[in-house]
Amino acid sequence: MTRVTAQDVADAAGVSLATVDRVLNNRKGVRESTVERVIRAMELLNFERDQAAATLARRRDYRFTFLVPSGETAFFGGIRSEIEIARKHFAKDRIEVNMIKVPPLDPHAIVAEIDRLGADIGDGVAMVAVESQIVRDAINDLRARGVHVVTLISDAPTSSRERFVGIDNVAAGRVAASLLKRFIHAPEGDVVVVAGSGTLRDHVERRMGFEQVMRAECPHLNVLPWIEGEELADVVEAKLKAVLADHPNVVGLYSLGGGTRGVIDAIKTDPKKFSVVTTELSAHTRTALIRGEIDAVLVQDPSHEVRSAIRILKALTDGTQINENQERIRIEIFVRDNLP
Repeated sequence: MTRVTAQDVADAAGVSLATVDRVLNNRKGVRESTVERVIRAMELLNFERDQAAATLARRRDYRFTFLVPSGETAFFGGIRSEIEIARKHFAKDRIEVNMIKVPPLDPHAIVAEIDRLGADIGDGVAMVAVESQIVRDAINDLRARGVHVVTLISDAPTSSRERFVGIDNVAAGRVAASLLKRFIHAPEGDVVVVAGSGTLRDHVERRMGFEQVMRAECPHLNVLPWIEGEELADVVEAKLKAVLADHPNVVGLYSLGGGTRGVIDAIKTDPKKFSVVTTELSAHTRTALIRGEIDAVLVQDPSHEVRSAIRILKALTDGTQINENQERIRIEIFVRDNLP
């Protein structure tokens, strides 16, 4: 007669093997109703508890959950696509990768999904953080339950998250400013900064790095108050057109994230010619680079970031060392001459 395994119990109870492992070892972080469901499945299958150690020692399953924004931005579309690819790639390593899409810039939606998933959120979470106390509290609660947490793209450093997976955003802003400093030859003028939202720490940090260089090294350039486009191309286009109409002496523009298509649509119809640095290498930015409408694009690799998050969560779960060189996310600069 075939022996009943912990995986059989997980399948019968409709939970992950990690959840069965927690129940068998009386670990925290499992809802009472889920515990009862697992125990009922063990009883129905005549599962012997003393099989658990041998079964789980022979095989270790992992379950990691990504909480990522839905919406129209090309970059997060790429992130979502890479998660789907990673789901298939890491299945052979007994890693189950799940993706939950949440409305952009909505901290309440993030917390609601964490609450809804409960113990089924798995062994670890990778999330695009939003600057909000309720998000930081949710991260702290996950860690208190023994769930590993890494932030992805946008950080929450004052929470108890264990790692941040993404570029050095302050450095990215400084690089953008250094590029514009080289591109702009006018003796003076205004510089426009376009962002998605001040609730995203990566956008705040890029702006900070940008202004550090501009104030220290470009006193002849006036950085205008930033435009928050809510990561919506139509909103960005409308707001940017208004700013360009009100400021005839614009000589440079830095789009630090979100709504890049709106930036391109706005500058194409403006009679002024000025230097432009953006983020996100998409079909729109690629075409704009080739046409000379923008000068440079700063890029972070979504495939590297997704795979790095999974490898780091696995290492945290196993208690093994992380390869820091492998997991460092680098800033890439593309101009018309080195497009992939």
